[in-house]
Amino acid sequence: MEESFYDQVFELVRLIPEGRVTSYGAIARSLGSGGSARMVGYAMSNAGLSHPPVPAHRVVNSTGLLTGKFHFSPPEQMEELLQAEGVIVVDNKIKNFKVVFWDPMLEL
Repeated sequence: MEESFYDQVFELVRLIPEGRVTSYGAIARSLGSGGSARMVGYAMSNAGLSHPPVPAHRVVNSTGLLTGKFHFSPPEQMEELLQAEGVIVVDNKIKNFKVVFWDPMLEL
């Protein structure tokens, strides 16, 4: 049976190293679906039910904004999880985004 798009996204997100982040668009491009960043976002909003766990807190928008935080309960949990991994967040945005950015196209 062929893997669903969500399953492919979840597998890829599980590869993001601790202390690093990537974007919805980077995930979509690495899966050959460049225009599907929004679908990656939908997948992340459903990641909480996945096993093994999916570190959805490591996926942000293309400028480093924590746009997915409202899918966490409480919303501050996304920032707390990132900071626990050493990622600095200021005003809902990753500081040094280009430094901590993990590009799946280069890593796979």
